[in-house]
Amino acid sequence: MTGRNDKRGFAARPVDAETWIKAGEAPSAHGRAAAIYTARLTIDITPDLRGRIKVAAFSRGVTVADMLRELLGREYPKPEGEPQ
Repeated sequence: MTGRNDKRGFAARPVDAETWIKAGEAPSAHGRAAAIYTARLTIDITPDLRGRIKVAAFSRGVTVADMLRELLGREYPKPEGEPQ
């Protein structure tokens, strides 16, 4: 190695938070359904809570992802006047 490579790598940090947030809004190449939900959110929960969430989703006849999207949408609605 003769010098430092200044190219941005896979895990390079973004310049600012706004750039980082908007980077997650890029179109997905995984089909139409994936294009609707382009951001992935990962959280750490206990195995017990994960089990309760899965049982609740199954008993309601929905997927965990759909159930949590609905819950988060209710908890964090779009501000008034913002387009759908």
